Amino acid sequence: MVRILCIGVWLIFSLTACKSTTAINLLNVNAIVSSKRVHSDLPVYASVQQALDAAPQNEQSWRIAVYPGDYYERVIIDRANLTLVGAGMENTRIIYGRYAGQKVSADSDETWGTFRTATLEVNAKDVTLSHLTIENSFDYPANELLDKVDSDKVNGEQAVALKVSQLTDRSVFNQIRLLGYQDTLYVQGGRSYFKGGEIHGHVDFIFGNGNALFEGVDIISRARMQPKKITGYITAPSTLIENEYGLTFIRCRLLREGGVPDNSVPLGRPWHPTTTFSDGRYANPFAVGKSVFIDTFMDAHISTVGWVSMGGTSKDGSRKQFNPLTEARFFEYNSRGPGAPINPQRPQLTKQSVKRYDPNKMIAEWGNKSPEVGINKE
Repeated sequence: MVRILCIGVWLIFSLTACKSTTAINLLNVNAIVSSKRVHSDLPVYASVQQALDAAPQNEQSWRIAVYPGDYYERVIIDRANLTLVGAGMENTRIIYGRYAGQKVSADSDETWGTFRTATLEVNAKDVTLSHLTIENSFDYPANELLDKVDSDKVNGEQAVALKVSQLTDRSVFNQIRLLGYQDTLYVQGGRSYFKGGEIHGHVDFIFGNGNALFEGVDIISRARMQPKKITGYITAPSTLIENEYGLTFIRCRLLREGGVPDNSVPLGRPWHPTTTFSDGRYANPFAVGKSVFIDTFMDAHISTVGWVSMGGTSKDGSRKQFNPLTEARFFEYNSRGPGAPINPQRPQLTKQSVKRYDPNKMIAEWGNKSPEVGINKE
């Protein structure tokens, strides 16, 4: 048996069962969410958002168990010190289908835009999500198959599954599956730790300026419905230059669905978000994105060149391409697999510099709020 502490909630599960079910110790849970009738002395809610809204607004830890079921709702977590525990990635699923080009209402020309599409949005500190799936169900593949002149064709296909907002810090995601296509995971700010689980997508599907550590996560590239030389990009970081880490992947696996060609997915490209300054609105020169892959398996779909450029707006309004080698911080160390050749386009950390990325040291910097989720030292 393995025992893991996730910010005050004991999860007890066997090594063979952890992929599908989780036995929740209800003595350490404050409320239950269930799609079916449950007899319990604890408060029981029909939706995840109802349970969140009913949580007392104080600084004490609050723990919610989400029973097996599909919950079709958009969820916003605004309360700090909150833990949401599902019954396994296969059993507890939160699903919503908002996309960037979707109108806010039928009688409005305003659309949601990328940053308001998330199925689940975290807006508070010290939040833990464990053992569940979060899916943005916008049907990107069906839309991609439509002709450009088709009246049903959607513009604005970005559709976020999970948003970790700039108001967050010390967020923990333990054995979470994220399902989307373009822009699946938006790490907008704060410090996050992803332990195990899966992230599915294709275009820029892990992006943002937050500092996120991914350990033992399967990063799965999805197929495109139209032939393309480049079928997607794993990361699009916009890390501010004063932030040391950005997006750090340790002992992960870069895998693919069927239909994703060899040599078609770069590891990332540098995102310089258009930002308003006193002298104009242009690509943020202080967003020097950082992505690092350490001890990570890479299948043959990963591009030989590793990293590619990304466009942005210059001060004079013209379009420019940001160089991934000189205008970003992209590195690897000990990559392996058919998609991991070493060449001048793929900068490598040294044996000395890689020591700074010890997960235990990175998490220890969180102070007395450090999550105890069983960091794998092997």
